[in-house]
This record gives sequence, structure tokens and C-alpha cells, in this order.
Amino acid sequence: MPGSSGRSEPSVSMSERLKRFQTRYEPMITRVVLLGVFCTGLLAQFVKPVGDAMSGKTFLGGALLSLVGYVLYDSLKDLTASLRLAPRAQVKSQDLGRFVTQAFESQRVEISFLGYTGETLYNELYHRLEAILASPGPIRQVRIRFLVPDFRLPMRVPSRVGPQANPVDDEEFRKGLESQCMGYARRLSALAHRLTNAGPVTAECEYRFYSGIPRDKICIFNRELVLHGLYDLAARTIESSSGPEYFDPKGYQTDLTFWSSDGTSEAKTALATWNKHFDDLWDLAERSHWHQGTSS
Repeated sequence: MPGSSGRSEPSVSMSERLKRFQTRYEPMITRVVLLGVFCTGLLAQFVKPVGDAMSGKTFLGGALLSLVGYVLYDSLKDLTASLRLAPRAQVKSQDLGRFVTQAFESQRVEISFLGYTGETLYNELYHRLEAILASPGPIRQVRIRFLVPDFRLPMRVPSRVGPQANPVDDEEFRKGLESQCMGYARRLSALAHRLTNAGPVTAECEYRFYSGIPRDKICIFNRELVLHGLYDLAARTIESSSGPEYFDPKGYQTDLTFWSSDGTSEAKTALATWNKHFDDLWDLAERSHWHQGTSS
């Protein structure tokens, strides 16, 4: 997530070459050595001249131990690799489009979002739903869930920047954000209705409210992949040259850590935890009064 360009490769240090050599040839050399010890031990045990030359009486035991090591070598390597924690992979919020595209390759599409306004995700979803109207492909069901802040309530973020750079609640600014989300909800709902009425796809889109500031950005695709990042809460916006500044969290540049069902056992555990966490928040959240597109 590179073809030849005709350019020579950059110089590689001796230590890097040694590491590559070790990675490539260590398994083969280890097997050859272990198998050689095993064969030599057996030969010394049953061929007297060889045994006398080797002057030992413990060849059979050593040979058997070598054979055990030979058999268990791959298993021990796999176990060591499984116990080594892989670093968490990260992507940018600008990469959301490819995750949406991958999600829409399934028959059952389920995309869940918790965050600020969800503008980036909305744009990707709108174009994907429009494309389904012309060619649904394998898709038979689409479910979209948005959890956004309750902009009806006083907030410290988003808010107006006060005289001492302190947050001051601004009802008009909140209403503008609510209107923005309302527009997204109505347009997605309208597309969901059209898809359901046209068949064979059933689609629904729903928005709900959570209390608190928009701190976390969470996207869940088909319950198999989770993206999580943190908004820049100190980001500011100026709507006009003569107007005030606003604390307006930014998510477009947010780094998103992801977990997928194709990952390690740690990743799968985290995935299950995030799915449950979102489902619990969704069940506790207040339904919006905005128009909702539903299946049936």
C-alpha cells in the first residue's frame, strides 16, 4: 500500500547485505546442518568403522535430538513470529476513498462513522451510492450510520475564540454545523430511498447525536476494518476577514490507525472491541429529527 525504472539501486551497506543473506539462507542452512548431524549420528551408530573413528557412544541420542530439532524448526520460527507484535499501521484521512471502494465490493455493505461532520466520508459515500443506481453489481444491502455531536447543546469545541484565546460557545456557529450535517443526511437518505425503490438493493442511512466534543474520528467498514484517529482540537477557522476566529476541529489531515480481521490476534481483539463500542454508543445515542432513508 513499486516496476523497474532503469535506475540503479542505491548503495546497500554491508550490514544490510548480511541481514538479507541471513534472512534468505538461514532456514536452508539450519536444516542442512541439523539433517547432517542426524545422518552422521546414525551412520556412526550402525557403521562400526565410522563409530570407532568418531569414538563416541552417544550418537543415537544426539541423532534423535537433531531430528526433533529438524522437525520442530519451522514451528518454532512461526511461534516466534506470532509472538512478535507488529507495529500498528496508519493511513491518512485522504485515503478513506479506497476503503469505501473496498467496502462496496461486498454484497452487504455496512459503514459506521463517529466524529465531527463527516464531510470527507460523506463525499465518498455520495458518489458510491450514485454509482450503484446505474450499476449495483453484487451489492444487495447498504447500511450507513453517522454519529455526530449534538450541535443543539452549548459546546466548548467547536466554539468562538474568546479575548484570552478561551473557548466561547457560539450558537450561530453551531447552527451552521448542524445545517451542514443535516444537508448530508438528507442527500444520503434521498439516495438510499431511490436505491430501495429501484431494487434490487435495500439501503438505509441514519444520523444520531452524541454528547461531548468531537475528539475521536472512527470509521468502521463492514465490521471487518476499523480506522481511528484524533482531531486537531486547537485548529482554528476564520469565516470572514472582519469576523471572529473559531475553534473548528480538523480531520482531513488526521492520521488513522487501522485494525483489520486479516491482522494478528491482537488486531482481531481490537476490532471486536471497537465494533462493540460503536454499537453501544449507537444504541444509547439520540435519534436525529432529520429525514432518514430506510429500507422497507
